[in-house]
Amino acid sequence: MTIEIGQMAPDFTCEASNGEKVKLSDFRGKNVVLYFYPKDMTPGCTTQACDFRDLHKNFEEVNAVILGVSPDPLARHDKFIEKHGLPFLLLSDEDHSVAEAYEVWKLKKNFGKEYMGIERSTFIIDKEGKLAKEWRKVRVKEHVAEALEYIKENL
Repeated sequence: MTIEIGQMAPDFTCEASNGEKVKLSDFRGKNVVLYFYPKDMTPGCTTQACDFRDLHKNFEEVNAVILGVSPDPLARHDKFIEKHGLPFLLLSDEDHSVAEAYEVWKLKKNFGKEYMGIERSTFIIDKEGKLAKEWRKVRVKEHVAEALEYIKENL
């Protein structure tokens, strides 16, 4: 099943860094920035998370919730949050079922090795739960500000 702009975003339930099970549908009535990233504590993922942290209040002002998703276990998320003061939830998708639903679990190549992993991607889901915008193969620089601008101008 391919997800498309304007359609309902795939709902899911995940273990969250606040110790609760979180469902996407729990956030109806808010805009959701659902971002997938490969791994806690790596340079690109740290930069991206800190960019979201630094603009967190701006996202709140446009009625947006930030949810970060990676295959990391909750214990690793906890260290990542503590080290960088992240004020938003990180979701643990260890079985990569959420990543597969959003078609971001991909074959990757690094130094000649092939492996399955997360393709850095961001999805904006509107207040009704519909997919409003997607960015795939995200380049970290300027991306978070671009996502914020999209919400300000369109939702």
